[in-house]
Amino acid sequence: MPKIAYISKRFSKTSKAIIAHAAQICSDYAAQGFDLTLRQLYYQFVSRGLLPNRQSEYKRLGSVVNDARMAGLLDWNYIVDRTREMKERSHWEDPAGIIESAAKSYGIDQWEGQECKVEVWIEKDALIGVIERVCRDLDVPYFSCRGYTSQSEMWRAAKRLMLYARDGGHKPVILHLGDHDPSGIDMTRDIRERLTLFMEAHGFDAVEVKRIALTMQQIQQYNPPPNPAKLTDSRIQDYITEHGYDSWELDALDPVVMSDLIRREVESLMDIDLWTERVDLEEEGRNLLIEASARWSDVSKLLMEGEGE
Repeated sequence: MPKIAYISKRFSKTSKAIIAHAAQICSDYAAQGFDLTLRQLYYQFVSRGLLPNRQSEYKRLGSVVNDARMAGLLDWNYIVDRTREMKERSHWEDPAGIIESAAKSYGIDQWEGQECKVEVWIEKDALIGVIERVCRDLDVPYFSCRGYTSQSEMWRAAKRLMLYARDGGHKPVILHLGDHDPSGIDMTRDIRERLTLFMEAHGFDAVEVKRIALTMQQIQQYNPPPNPAKLTDSRIQDYITEHGYDSWELDALDPVVMSDLIRREVESLMDIDLWTERVDLEEEGRNLLIEASARWSDVSKLLMEGEGE
């Protein structure tokens, strides 16, 4: 775990306490396979009563965390920025390397033969890292809406869902996660209505869109810290009538809770026995690729001999 001192800095007693709490929280989540955004870390502080829920405190935490990392007091791997990512071409030393890489990423459609075909849509790009592992484990496509989804992307999604229904005989299901605020709740309705419009125009049934977070029941159960609802939101009056003046961010939900929630919802839609058969079949294919990589010299020799015939 990299702790590298790039600067020398003296910290106040209060800042040292914040750094110690941040290191412990991040370490606990890292042990479970999760990293955190600064926003998620902040909500962990708030939920534990370590910081008040104010924008000024969020900025202060960001400043302390930045200085702590630069001073070598906090692991650089603990806090991530999921909105920026370098893209580059892959390279391998020899063909055996690409076969080994292919073995790791080899997969068959584990949902073949299932009644449903599930996708997970989440409001915020910054939370993709939270849902990525569980969605990959379940072979479920996942998608960042980045707020209200563009018309182009919604049309492409509808075409994809139609293929699920036409070629695979599946019932498409969208599981949606968003903030509990006027726009965040309305986004679920918007997804459902626009997808239905496109699909029914092509003779397909309306798609099932299920909001699985955040819900008022989850807010009551997990007690995430509230924020004032945005009074400038055009949907504020209906929201206040039903929910009051508080709103809640999806970021405040514990990553483990979010991951477990997705797993329960997805598994409730699958035939477990059929799923297990497909997983075993995939493992057989992966093992063959691993064996081919380990014995690449034999495979290469056999291919070369075949060329000489």
